[in-house]
Order: sequence, then C-alpha cells, then structure tokens
Amino acid sequence: MSEFKLYGFTIISDDQVYEPSDDTFLLADAIIKNSSLFKNRSVLEIGCGTGLLSLIASRYAKKVTASDINPHAVTLTQRNIESNKIKNIRIINSDLFNDIKDSFDIILFNTPYLPQSSEETIDNPINSAWDGGPDGRKVIRRFLSESIHHLNQKGILLFLESSLSGYQQSIEYLKNKGLCAKVISTKKLDFEELVVIMAKK
Repeated sequence: MSEFKLYGFTIISDDQVYEPSDDTFLLADAIIKNSSLFKNRSVLEIGCGTGLLSLIASRYAKKVTASDINPHAVTLTQRNIESNKIKNIRIINSDLFNDIKDSFDIILFNTPYLPQSSEETIDNPINSAWDGGPDGRKVIRRFLSESIHHLNQKGILLFLESSLSGYQQSIEYLKNKGLCAKVISTKKLDFEELVVIMAKK
C-alpha cells in the first residue's frame, strides 16, 4: 500500500492496481486544461484505476461515474472517493460498457495500449490496465465501437493512446463515424509517444 499527494488529492494505491504514471498525468492535464468542457456535464471514466482522473473531473462535472474491470481498482477508487470526501462520483465494476446502460456527455479512458503476446499475458487483474493484445488495439477497438452509443448529443471522447498502438487508426475510425477527432496533447518517452485524443459528436 502506498500513498501519494497528486493534484490536491490524497491517493492510496497498491500492487493490484495501476499506479498513476506518465500516461495518467498527461490525461489529467488535458482534463484540467479543458475543464470548461466539463462544467455541469455527466462524465464516465472507463478503467479508473486509483480513481485519480475521476476525482479531478469531479471538480468540474455535475456527476462522474467511475468504472473498472479490476475489482481491486473499484474497491480502491471507492476508498479514495471517501477519503477525499467527494460526493458526486459513483463507482461501477464493469468490463468496458457491459454493465453501463446510461449515456454521458464526456467519456474518459486511459486505454490499455501495450502490444502483448499471449506468452506475456499474466492472469492478474492489474494486467487489464496495459494489455492491448497482439497489436495494442484489442480493447481500443471495442471501446471505440461501443463508446459512440453511450455519448449524448454533442458528447466528447477524451482518451489516451500511444504510437505503439497506432493511434492514427483511432482518429480515422472516429472520423469515418462522423466525429471530429484530433490529438490535443502529446508526450514523447524513450520508446513511444503518448497522445491524448479528443473526439466530438
């Protein structure tokens, strides 16, 4: 168990949940930079991990739904919601949109984008935070196809990908579906470039 002070919140994490890292911080900064878009809006975060991004979004949004496939992440996010005395976040255990029926104004996702061979896949809940399948796009493809059906009129997708997962494919897919999609933030690391993509209906 570890504890961090991040963006004005006290965040508890453990070894069963993905800790906030460079990708988390890039998406967090994009939320803050575009905070006016969140005002009085409903927000869904897919893959909430420790809940940090949902906590940040809750400062601006009317209500936030945080979800994760990892039950440990759901428990940890609930603890972080309570310890930071946040009242406008609810938490759901869901594999992407399987247990989510509502539509939202904004959907956030720090996607699992690392290409993984079957030999590398570990049967551990935390693996879902980064396992993108053979091409890094296994979960991203599902997210893109399903998320459109959970966006309200004039809804926004705000999600993080990597050059390792071929993020240009996501932009083209969304444009073909009639959304305006573009990269709004980037961060170069040793072996990849992280990008935040914003898409609007």
